[in-house]
Amino acid sequence: MSMSQKQKRKALTCAKKISLHTFFVIFCFITMIPILYALSVSFNANNSLLSSDFSFLPKAFTLANYKAVFTEEAVLLWFKNSVILAVCTVAIALGVSIPAAYAFSRMRFTGRRPLLNMLILLNAFPSLLSMFAIYKLMNPLGLINTRLGLIIVYTGTMAVFGLWNMKGYFDTIPYDIEEAARIDGANELQIVRRIVLPLAKPSIVVTAVMVLIYVWNEYIYAITFLTGADKYTLAAGLYSLQAGEMSGSWPVFAAASLVISLPVLLIFLYVQKHMVSGLTAGGVKG
Repeated sequence: MSMSQKQKRKALTCAKKISLHTFFVIFCFITMIPILYALSVSFNANNSLLSSDFSFLPKAFTLANYKAVFTEEAVLLWFKNSVILAVCTVAIALGVSIPAAYAFSRMRFTGRRPLLNMLILLNAFPSLLSMFAIYKLMNPLGLINTRLGLIIVYTGTMAVFGLWNMKGYFDTIPYDIEEAARIDGANELQIVRRIVLPLAKPSIVVTAVMVLIYVWNEYIYAITFLTGADKYTLAAGLYSLQAGEMSGSWPVFAAASLVISLPVLLIFLYVQKHMVSGLTAGGVKG
């Protein structure tokens, strides 16, 4: 290959990369338009959602809408409720799914494959189909309108996801590493704590973040099983701002939407280095 051909090929490759990067920059900007729109509305002193002269830079700039979120509404109470539900659900879901995923990955027992298929089949049904059955089961136990009842529902929903995601990651960890540790005298608990769990950290982090995002944004179960503004989660409380007495204050609604999205965004940015490996490696083996 001559020097000119190499230069042409290099220039073509560079042009492809520039075109691809330009496409993704434009695509990212398009996907951010709703967020930029909500940001503009949240800083707008005029109580308007749509107008013919709308611009992303508000003409009447104000921070009063954000002040109203923290002083005039029960956002901090809803935040506390969501944090309690999220922390408890993440802890219990991981506590159940990690040992279950390791058992399904490393152990071979009768009914293993049918049980795995049954779990994923049950998780494939829309949550609305099971709403009435769950309500009938929880009502006699006094779990309706309680955080414990909602935690049980969330854990049952996300533990199956955690099991499958982490099982796929455990399958990618070479079994020879554990055998070498056994030869060196390590027991099963030491192998799991000092070898398997550190290697599976990306998958565990991803699973925890996915469970957190689910609980943070979940609306159907929260609005069905919890009544009273003092027990609302952020998703249910945010809807009440739009549907209740604050239905005319779209700037406050937009400000509250951005405020409640910020914690999850910060957590996601903090753990993003684990996201790619945790999601892709978890789908290598079934």
